[in-house]
Amino acid sequence: MTTTAAALEARLSRRSIRPGRIIAWTLLFLGGVVMMTPILFMLSTSLKDASQVYDLRLIPESPSFDNYIAVLSDGRFLRWFLNSLLVAVCVTVSNVFFDSLVGYTLAKYQFRGRYFIFIAILSTLMIPTEMLVIPWYLMASNLGWIDTYWGIMFPGMMTAFGTFLMKQFFETVPDEFLEAGRVDGLNEFTIWWRVAMPLVTPALSALAIFTFLGNWTAFFWPLIVTNSRDLYTLPVGLSSFAVEQAIQWEMIMTGASLATIPTLAVFLLLQRYIVRGVMLAGLKG
Repeated sequence: MTTTAAALEARLSRRSIRPGRIIAWTLLFLGGVVMMTPILFMLSTSLKDASQVYDLRLIPESPSFDNYIAVLSDGRFLRWFLNSLLVAVCVTVSNVFFDSLVGYTLAKYQFRGRYFIFIAILSTLMIPTEMLVIPWYLMASNLGWIDTYWGIMFPGMMTAFGTFLMKQFFETVPDEFLEAGRVDGLNEFTIWWRVAMPLVTPALSALAIFTFLGNWTAFFWPLIVTNSRDLYTLPVGLSSFAVEQAIQWEMIMTGASLATIPTLAVFLLLQRYIVRGVMLAGLKG
């Protein structure tokens, strides 16, 4: 019995160190190093003073948190941080609500013109964002939204990508569940909210992450639609370090390091739902 167990263990150990496995893990390790190097360089620069910025060593000679103290004590940075957080959270909530509602309608209701409406929504994905900036600006100007939070948020309150994603997932929800809700006397909104939505949680989480990250890092549109520094989002505000103060790289890298905290928190909280979403999509495809 002991001999058989030893032979089995030896066979498993030989199988676990196959050349293909070694090559795969080596490539993954090298890819991870390549992806992590810019982040490590950013963190390293944030711990340097102005005289050491152009020293390319990852480990500073005399690391210091003075840059973090200076940035966090600057009221402008905290204002920009809160502006970005407000915009990203509001737009994310709006996307999750409206995109899922429209996706559910297109997936579960049969009505005339449904296909053409869906095609029209998808066709907007082929329009470059740069071509939409002028119509957005004119619309914001006519509505009095220039240099306001609404002006920053309204272009992303609902997206074609989110509608497409939610429609595809809602189509996998069995109609029997919805019919059971109708038999129980639930109205259509309650069926969508209490029956259908819990069944597409992975898609909702993926949509929330993509939307939050996209709006947290948005630069072009907030730069155009805002004039006052108090309404700057974090990417626009950090760029002012390069304009007003002769490119203080250590301050920019410090601000960028702090800006990654919310994105990491969102990803760590919702990553398991993304993995589940990918698995479910593969099984149902």
